[in-house]
Amino acid sequence: EVKMVSRYQAGEHLKSIVYGGLDGIVTTFAVVAGVTGASLSSGVILILGFANLFADGFSMAVGDYLSSKAENEYDKKESVIDPLKDAVITFISFCIFGLIPLLSYVVSYFYPLGNDFYFSVGLTGIALVSLGCVKYKITGKHWIRSGAETLVIGGIAAGVAYGIGYLIAGIV
Repeated sequence: EVKMVSRYQAGEHLKSIVYGGLDGIVTTFAVVAGVTGASLSSGVILILGFANLFADGFSMAVGDYLSSKAENEYDKKESVIDPLKDAVITFISFCIFGLIPLLSYVVSYFYPLGNDFYFSVGLTGIALVSLGCVKYKITGKHWIRSGAETLVIGGIAAGVAYGIGYLIAGIV
């Protein structure tokens, strides 16, 4: 028996494949180029490259899941999707939220803070909870659950990056 697959079923995950693949290529190359530009060792390239590969891959998967979930929750009210607007919003959101973990390092460049990493962890935690609370405002789901969910998932992604970096540093 031949089972027919509709065009929709065949392309159902195409957006996720292209989006994730493109981001993986661009961000991994950015790490490699940045580390090379800084004249750091190939060991550093491997540590940062693999940490980025696994953590960003996980983060993209979780981001796709959470955004699709939020969209489905929103669809229960009404739905009008504008892909260009979504792309611009994604870019702006990525830049704004992506800057937060770096803020302590930027500030420390001009005014030494002490342990930049701990400040970065705190700022990142606050940003993750805040992002979850923003999701709450749109979906109407409980803000504590939404903030905690985003914090836990972001914490796991950070743990993956740290763990891969730690493991590869022991090998290289």
